[in-house]
Amino acid sequence: MVVLSKLYTRTGDDGTTALSDGSRVKKHASRVAAYGTVDEANAALGLASLSAEGDVADAIARIQNDLFDLGADLSRPNPEADAEAPHPVLRITEAQVTRLEAEIDAMTDELEPLRSFILPGGTPLAAHLHLARTVTRRAERLAMELAEDEAVNDAALRYLNRLSDWLFAASRMANDGGRADILWVPGKGQ
Repeated sequence: MVVLSKLYTRTGDDGTTALSDGSRVKKHASRVAAYGTVDEANAALGLASLSAEGDVADAIARIQNDLFDLGADLSRPNPEADAEAPHPVLRITEAQVTRLEAEIDAMTDELEPLRSFILPGGTPLAAHLHLARTVTRRAERLAMELAEDEAVNDAALRYLNRLSDWLFAASRMANDGGRADILWVPGKGQ
């Protein structure tokens, strides 16, 4: 359990922040941008949770915890040094990716077939899930960009990709299993 006795430390006043291994980087570093955007996705899911009930609410709560794990994963730059860490290192696992895949498959089995692109919206829950999906896609792009130059857990990258798919399926479920999706009408505004 993390205990915060003070909310400000003044250590970031110079434009740097600490990673979970204690090293300091610029606040605009690629790694910070990636895990900061994961935090944004988590906040968007917090909005979605306000109108979620039952199994969906439980899944969102679990995913929000996963996203904290993912942020911790991305904030640790050197996986080779994990064994030397003074505390257990959180990493996204393949089991977390597999669970999302199973849930996506289960939702897809219940959804109306998709015959058109859909607009983000419908119910408030669907709209918030779409928002979380788009932020998750941005987090994935930033994490992939980070992985071009630095070590990133492959399971973390797969988790972000599956999560955006999960959020798409869940948004359709929130729109009466896809029956209340708002379909894109090409050229409608012309």
